[in-house]
Amino acid sequence: MTGLLTDADGSPVAIDNPGGTSPFLFVCEHASRRIPQAMGTLGLGPDALESHIAWDPGALAVSQFLSERLDATLFYQRFSRLIYDCNRPPEADAAMPSVSEVYEIPGNSGLTDEDRSARTQAVYYPFRDGLSNLIESRKRAGRPTILVTMHSFTPVYHGKPRSVEVGILHDSDARLADAMLAAADGTGFDTRRNEPYGPIDGVTHTLIEQGLKNGLLNVMIEIRNDLVSDETGQKVMAGYLAGLLGESLASLPQ
Repeated sequence: MTGLLTDADGSPVAIDNPGGTSPFLFVCEHASRRIPQAMGTLGLGPDALESHIAWDPGALAVSQFLSERLDATLFYQRFSRLIYDCNRPPEADAAMPSVSEVYEIPGNSGLTDEDRSARTQAVYYPFRDGLSNLIESRKRAGRPTILVTMHSFTPVYHGKPRSVEVGILHDSDARLADAMLAAADGTGFDTRRNEPYGPIDGVTHTLIEQGLKNGLLNVMIEIRNDLVSDETGQKVMAGYLAGLLGESLASLPQ
């Protein structure tokens, strides 16, 4: 390894089930709360580093259950979004936030251009290029790809409860999102379009860069994290989402 990461830190990205036969390619940008050894704790205590500001709790576990259930490939990031949020471009302040909700991030305060570049080189480019290369290799092999990015959100944000349970997010291509929302109508979870975030919040970077620009069907899924805090909830949610995705795929023109 070079730069910010050491050999002990390992790769910034991981791939599960690369030979999966499903057209769905799951991506989890906020899978981990790990901090590279060189970065210490960013000046944060354990509570902050275990909270949603550092990662998307439950998102990777649900993604792995979906990967297994659907025989799909899963590509994910291995370090905390506090080091670099891989769902943001390098020029975005939110890529390396100095404040997240009620928490100040001392280790992200006053970053120089060199600091930002080091993090971008170490974390974002391997994620971006690794995912791009994976999509290209599937294309060369004649394998269809449907991009599904997986996230979770906190049930209370800035003191305000959120009643939405599952968000189906999209940017300018709403085909898969429309089909999933139609399939979700009348089901057991409160499932809504572009909630609790949407394109205006800058959360569709991966969809744009890896989905829209490659002409792929794509969608971003947000799960309220209290629903996936244990294995039972994670499996229930994976089953629900697998059903929505399967029904949606069957309803779309081939």
